[in-house]
Amino acid sequence: MNRVVAALLALALVLGSVVAGAVLLLGDDDGGGDGARGGETTTRTPERQVRSDDEPAGDATEPPDPALEQYYSQEVDWQSCGDGFECGWLKVPMDYDEPDGEKLDLALLKVLADAPERRVGSLVVNPGGPGAPGTEYAAQAAFVFREPLLDHFDIIGFDPRGTGRSNPVDCLSDEQLDEYLAGDPAPDTPAEVREAVRWSKRFGAGCQQRSGDLVDHVSTVEAARDMDVLRAALGEGQLDYLGASYGTKLGATYAELFPERVGHLVLDGAVDLQLDSRGMSLGQARGFETAITAYVENCVDGGDCFLGDSVDDGLATITRLLDEVDADPLPAGDRELRIGNAFYGIVAPLYNRDYWRLLDRALRQALDGNGAALLELSDFYASRGPDGSYSDNSSEAIYAINCLDDPSFTPASEVPAEFEAFEEASPTFGRVFAWGLVGCQGFRGEPSEPIEVDGSGAAPILVTGTTRDPATPYEWAESLADQLESGILLTRDGDGHTAYNAGDECIDVAIEDYLVDGVVPDGDVTC
Repeated sequence: MNRVVAALLALALVLGSVVAGAVLLLGDDDGGGDGARGGETTTRTPERQVRSDDEPAGDATEPPDPALEQYYSQEVDWQSCGDGFECGWLKVPMDYDEPDGEKLDLALLKVLADAPERRVGSLVVNPGGPGAPGTEYAAQAAFVFREPLLDHFDIIGFDPRGTGRSNPVDCLSDEQLDEYLAGDPAPDTPAEVREAVRWSKRFGAGCQQRSGDLVDHVSTVEAARDMDVLRAALGEGQLDYLGASYGTKLGATYAELFPERVGHLVLDGAVDLQLDSRGMSLGQARGFETAITAYVENCVDGGDCFLGDSVDDGLATITRLLDEVDADPLPAGDRELRIGNAFYGIVAPLYNRDYWRLLDRALRQALDGNGAALLELSDFYASRGPDGSYSDNSSEAIYAINCLDDPSFTPASEVPAEFEAFEEASPTFGRVFAWGLVGCQGFRGEPSEPIEVDGSGAAPILVTGTTRDPATPYEWAESLADQLESGILLTRDGDGHTAYNAGDECIDVAIEDYLVDGVVPDGDVTC
């Protein structure tokens, strides 16, 4: 059975959506990372001014089109929603070409600044996906962000249209989604290939049948337009934003559409917006191969590695385990570990070096014939609860949003011709990513309006990349920084997905000084 593997893996930000659970599983360890290794000199932009909530923000609510005035003039009715958070709703048009037509309600969550006397404004955040709920990301602010941001900003999370509680896209029942995620991500028989194509078509048809016209209006461009309505409703003349993974695509798109409204944007774990679906899949294949190799190398270097005496032996052990699960699923409590879940259970912990010990435990159990721990990681990744329900629609939203942004696909009959290139990029996972190319075959939505992004006219934008990032390879950050006219590249030498709050003081201080005080690095920075 096939899925949009490239989209599900490379653009999803595990840290944002599962950090709380990971903290519970891992205990109170300090964050991993490589520490500061110094950076370049910086220059200071005009000093930021503290603004109170009731101080006017100039032309913050002026709409880009008079027809949108009803949306830009709205105020959020913030209400306490427990744990010290405030929640509200933002109204946006489903179709920006028909602003008087059907409307959508976007869920919002605010975490008030810890030091209100030093508050500099609102920081809008997005965890990636696409499809991860931003309200849940903001609710984890105490874990995700460091003290300087928590002190100086109200952290604002929103569920982008079609995700979380914001008119969520629905494509499959929970039982169908279970089957979809558990199936073979690299079909190797004619019958399995036919099944993969059937599922691709069923998924696309399900989105249309269960979500109606909404599925035509969950694109990144529309979500970026929503962010400007949110900026106005917050009373901010310019947008301060921290977006991770897919959130970098959303932020860069905003900079293209509203360059004059760009305040301070951090695009963390950048996506290369110039890549087509094949190029993105190849890049992700290389990224996850780099990550699994680093994981095994760490095991071997520690001595007495349970996977083998060398990196090659360890990778061969993992490949052999996947082959065995494909042929004969492992028992996992009252369920069984099938090949799709085994694959997700292995790659999910690669997003964060601190999760590697969870992978150790899961692989040890699986090699002993027990698939429960790998299945738990797979469920955790897909937001599946013990009762079989899904806490969000991220696995469906990611399909609809990515296929709306780029509906291209490779017919199943042409995928075997890609095996050589993908297996060269990733001997361990190459065929999985090659089969991911068929993912949008069944999509029926109307493609999004195409735009080219260079952010011309925007203020300086920080773009970060991590050298061994499995999901958004470092080369993508280099490319996005080059594409953006005002892009500045921050390089973190390390493992895991995204750079901020990953244990590198050099990176963290550069981002915090930029967001809080307006300090712009004088050129690219390597940490």
